[in-house]
Amino acid sequence: MRLLYTLAMFIATPLLMLRLWARGMRYGDYHQRWRERFGIFESPGFRDRSLWVHAVSLGEVNAAEPLIKALMARYPDWPMVVTTVTPTGSERVRQLFGDSVFHVYLPYDLPFSVSRFLHRVRPRIAVIVETEIWPNLYSACCKRQIPLLIVNARLSRRSLRGYMPLQPLARQALHCVYHVAAQSLTDAARYRLLGTRRSSISVAGNLKFDMPLPPRIRDEACAMREAWGAERPVWIAASTHEGEETLALEAHLEVLRRFPDALLLLVPRHPERFRAVEHSIRSLGFRMATRSEDELPQSTTQCFLVDAMGELMRFYAAADVAFVGGSLEPIGGHNLLEPASLSKPVLVGPHTFNFEGITRGLLRVDAARRVTAQSLGASVRELFEHPAVRDRMGRSARQVFERESGAVARIMERIEPLLE
Repeated sequence: MRLLYTLAMFIATPLLMLRLWARGMRYGDYHQRWRERFGIFESPGFRDRSLWVHAVSLGEVNAAEPLIKALMARYPDWPMVVTTVTPTGSERVRQLFGDSVFHVYLPYDLPFSVSRFLHRVRPRIAVIVETEIWPNLYSACCKRQIPLLIVNARLSRRSLRGYMPLQPLARQALHCVYHVAAQSLTDAARYRLLGTRRSSISVAGNLKFDMPLPPRIRDEACAMREAWGAERPVWIAASTHEGEETLALEAHLEVLRRFPDALLLLVPRHPERFRAVEHSIRSLGFRMATRSEDELPQSTTQCFLVDAMGELMRFYAAADVAFVGGSLEPIGGHNLLEPASLSKPVLVGPHTFNFEGITRGLLRVDAARRVTAQSLGASVRELFEHPAVRDRMGRSARQVFERESGAVARIMERIEPLLE
């Protein structure tokens, strides 16, 4: 069946390139570094074999950060390779690690592309973060005796349904995997349904619970609040997608009727949409400022657009209430643990299938609350009106975060015997 899959990939390659070109017309970074998509890049010239971690995009890179740092600390003399698929993931790797790691885009799952990639980076181990099943890549690792692990492994119901028609192919690929370290029992069960051997799977927890807080983040948040008015009620709409910014702005109009000095921090998920979101804010008549032009909001600013990468945690820390986007639209949600780690009460929409377990855990202790497009403004207003409730939710969120940590240590226990 893998032969048919490979044939289909070859046939689809022109369409993949057309899609890349089309995305580049909208998001310019996709027009760069095309050769890497086929495993064509200058050899890094490593003296030794490397450690390789793959994290598809921004969220996965953030999740992988503590594991990558643990690997670099444990094996400082071995080169570290980090691959991504998206430009936002690439930029986040640069922000977090600079030149201390070698970054390249993961090639398309074509045999010759995969072979070139593996020949150049010479991995002694392959660590795939979350849900990435590539039959040709996995087979090539198997043939080269490169131990391959899927860590922080999750599989939503939707993803499982998508894989099931190709279950024989997925099972063949998963039999090349040395170990799957799942986020939860539910994820482990779904991987077994897909074909993972029972002996090759464990529950290690979620790497996102081990994310380090940036140093001095609380001091920076206090300084920002002093700049725009320490007593102002502030909420953040983070990692928003197309359509969600308008809903957040409409909710903010409702909040302003009760709290005229309230401030909304708006953080779109994708930087290529910053200017479109700015236009939406201005068209609704808000007094606004942007991170790129104004640095910080003024005391009269009603909406502040965070049009910069890598600063989300800083603005989470400066807010009183956090709404996490990708959840009012059927995207599947984003990382609720970032605001939870900072003791913030979390609001989230109905679509959280990418973070089922985390969402359930926070909802169960009233550290998070479900909202709809219609109820978002009222929910923010209610939390502004009841600071004791807000503080209790924030404490509960932080307790959940602390209780579930330890995934890095459990994953390292699986990796270390392979590298000794």
